[in-house]
Amino acid sequence: MVLLLHVACVVVGLATTVTSAATAARLRKVLATETPFPDTLVRYFRPGANWAGRTIYGIPVFGFALLAMSQGSYDLHQAWVTAGLGIFVVVVLVAEGLLWPAERRLQASLVPLQGGRMAADDTITRDMRLMANAAMVAIVLLIAGTAIMLAQP
Repeated sequence: MVLLLHVACVVVGLATTVTSAATAARLRKVLATETPFPDTLVRYFRPGANWAGRTIYGIPVFGFALLAMSQGSYDLHQAWVTAGLGIFVVVVLVAEGLLWPAERRLQASLVPLQGGRMAADDTITRDMRLMANAAMVAIVLLIAGTAIMLAQP
């Protein structure tokens, strides 16, 4: 059960990060045209924290539980465990330092745009790019961490 929860946190974290990257790309396309905001974009950029994305915090929680349950078969001194933990730390730094703050700034910036469709300014474009790039980095790191966990000795 603990392994299932550990894997579920990875899958949900990866899915929400892919969604962030795809939504940033979709926002770029919508802002480049004169079309109104689709309901899906309005819902995505509704103000509030990205709680689904925070499921990544379950990855080390259940990972440490798995280590404790291994009865000494695995420990923090093994290279693949240390690498996985290091990758997780970088993912959190990218998400908390770049991705989610850019997403929150876009939520605040896009509220007036959703109704009247005025032109997007440079800060919106910058945050949109930052959101997309940070999401892509996090995706690559999550996939790398998954590969390390699957290839463990």
